[in-house]
Amino acid sequence: MESLRIIIPRALVFLYTLRGKRGIGHVGGDVEANEIDSATIVRVADWIICELIRIHHSLSLEEAQAVVDTLSSRNVPEIWEVAGKKRILRTDLDFKQKVLLLTYSNVEGGVLTEDLFEWVEYSSLSMFRSSVLKPLHDLKLLEYDKDSDIVYISPLGIQEVETKILKPK
Repeated sequence: MESLRIIIPRALVFLYTLRGKRGIGHVGGDVEANEIDSATIVRVADWIICELIRIHHSLSLEEAQAVVDTLSSRNVPEIWEVAGKKRILRTDLDFKQKVLLLTYSNVEGGVLTEDLFEWVEYSSLSMFRSSVLKPLHDLKLLEYDKDSDIVYISPLGIQEVETKILKPK
């Protein structure tokens, strides 16, 4: 299998080179690249694990897919998942910021409007659509598909979350 013979070994060399040659964990250099380097390492390592699971799993197809899906989702510590619900743990965010953060955590797919409404605990679904989703859609931070009632975060929305909502480390 090509991924075992060629791609995974090359990915591992890439990880080793990035870790050893780019200054991660080291002081120096004019431009600080540690954050993007570490994010790249995490994503490539996740891909390697997912590829190994895909090839060698002894789980059912559904269990293997669930493991791969879990690894590929964004880890947002400000979001707590409990009993099929998501809750924002930060109390300093308004409803629009909460919606952006929730959709950011599920960037690969959309989120049902009703789920967002319940998760942010807004008082009225129609007001939620007009006062929260529509303004975010107008600013191109979200794509609010009224036909399917699904909300997708845009690249501008991702940038907004990463630069203004998530706390810098």
